[in-house]
Amino acid sequence: MLVANELLCSPLPQPFSRRFAAGIDVSASEVRLVVLSRRTRREASVRVEWLGAVPLDRAAMSGVEIVDSAAVSRAIAALFAEWPRRRATGLLSCSMALLGSATLIDSIPMNLTPPDASGAVSMDTLAELEPAVYAHAERVAGLERQALAVDWFVDESNRGCGPGGASSQGDGAARVTIAAAARRHLEARVEAAAAAGIALSAIDGEPPAALRALCYAAHYELRESERYAAVWVGSDGVYGWRIADDAVEAHVRYPAPQHPDLPAALRALTDGEELGCAMTGGDLELLAECGMTLADVGDLLGCTVFPFECASFLDANAHHRLGDAYRWAQAPTFAVAFGLALRGVYE
Repeated sequence: MLVANELLCSPLPQPFSRRFAAGIDVSASEVRLVVLSRRTRREASVRVEWLGAVPLDRAAMSGVEIVDSAAVSRAIAALFAEWPRRRATGLLSCSMALLGSATLIDSIPMNLTPPDASGAVSMDTLAELEPAVYAHAERVAGLERQALAVDWFVDESNRGCGPGGASSQGDGAARVTIAAAARRHLEARVEAAAAAGIALSAIDGEPPAALRALCYAAHYELRESERYAAVWVGSDGVYGWRIADDAVEAHVRYPAPQHPDLPAALRALTDGEELGCAMTGGDLELLAECGMTLADVGDLLGCTVFPFECASFLDANAHHRLGDAYRWAQAPTFAVAFGLALRGVYE
């Protein structure tokens, strides 16, 4: 979910035949980059143009805070410098991400003027909602409006499910989903990227970006009607989603007060439903801190587990094009960077 549209520049111009986008994922120990392309025709699939990672000094990041902006900028610049087509960087739609714990997401009911004949909510209605949306964001975040970056949309389906994990209230009212983050976190990323010569077009949350990548990959492993799980292991916890018919049925996060341990969270995610598979991504080695392996995740979910990898989206020329960077093609840690770029090539 985009959380900073009011802060960021407009999308960059794209080549006519292919759309290019880059995802930049800054973790505590390294910075990752994925560049994707996609033909502009409607049903075209994506192709990994390039990917890579460079180490980052542990002192450069403290949770969501960028402590050493210069170090982050140098790492970003070094990654783009390795891309063989780096002279085309100005044509890229580039995105970065925020930790899930730094983004507050809530869904609230709103009484709306009935939509027009096209089914769309009018601009006047949206303008009337805005003060209430920002007031709610201030209450939830505990920050004044000028210190917040807020994004929101009207969910007229009233499903109430999505990357934020809000559950349906079943009240029949349209709901407004609100995402809010401290403005300073977004500005720090915009500035770090700018110092590397990169103009960001969006800042997303890590969990939604990872979910986007995992769902895209799942379509290559499953029959269209199959229910599946997406599990992402981040530095701030494990996120899980149960997906059916391209909609999120359930969402869990661990650690969380309602789950005594990770196995309990995964059991809650399935809730007795049969899953076709589970797509997993992120720093899967962190599962060991919970006393688990990837095989244990599969046992708890009752299905086959597939680690995310960019290799699924490489073409026949990938070895030649990527060179040494090909070693990253099977790393599940690239899910967030892939998901960020994926959003860019579909916009």
